[in-house]
Amino acid sequence: MQAHPDAASSPPAIALRNLTLGYEQHPAVHHLSITIDPGSLVAVVGPNGAGKSTLVKALAGQLRPIEGWVEGLEHRRVAWLPQHSGVDRSFPISVQELVMLGLWHEVGALGRYSAAHRKAGHEALAAVGLLGFEQRSIDTLSGGQMQRALFARLILQDAPVVLLDEPFAAVDQRTTDDLLALLHRWHAQGKTVVAVLHDLSQVRAHFPQTLLLAREPVAWGATAEVLTPAHWQRALRMQEPFDEDAPLCAPASTHAHSHGVSA
Repeated sequence: MQAHPDAASSPPAIALRNLTLGYEQHPAVHHLSITIDPGSLVAVVGPNGAGKSTLVKALAGQLRPIEGWVEGLEHRRVAWLPQHSGVDRSFPISVQELVMLGLWHEVGALGRYSAAHRKAGHEALAAVGLLGFEQRSIDTLSGGQMQRALFARLILQDAPVVLLDEPFAAVDQRTTDDLLALLHRWHAQGKTVVAVLHDLSQVRAHFPQTLLLAREPVAWGATAEVLTPAHWQRALRMQEPFDEDAPLCAPASTHAHSHGVSA
């Protein structure tokens, strides 16, 4: 199964039209055009420096295109977990308080939680195996426990599109297995999940669709058809370090859209 059963009658969750991304007008991803159906479970893979994190940052609305545009996310909430979460582990906040920040879209800055909100928080902690950790300070958590807490926060965000950048890096195998099971539940619920990953065996086992990127698109589609030795060798040949002296790209298209992200 590549997408949620309702996908055929729905508009694309994400459509990338001749998308070029970069920094200070120097391209890091070139001319990418793909359509991701709603309810898809998609892996983004490629060599180091291939532009994977740059792409996810653009989907999260954190990077404006140099050329082309992103469609489908303009009026949707998007949950984004970057590779480095930006959470200050020394900040005096409990696991429960961190997780409940996922309800920002409902409660705002005042953070007045109802009984239903607290029940949802309890269920999110249970879903990631952190019951009993509610009052623990986040600076006492292991790497795997912290990632579980961040996934619990994603559960409460309840966004239709979830973007993950290397979510299993430096995480133990048991945590990885538990969080992969959560991704499959999101997939079954019809959420669109896009994850940057480096473990190709993990991609083959769990992700029906894959984008292979090497600053330019190498292959996109069913994972078994994308992750071939020929495609990977082509990606390696296309790989090159970020060049600060690369030619400038054209200014951002007037068609470029921005959209909000639930952080």
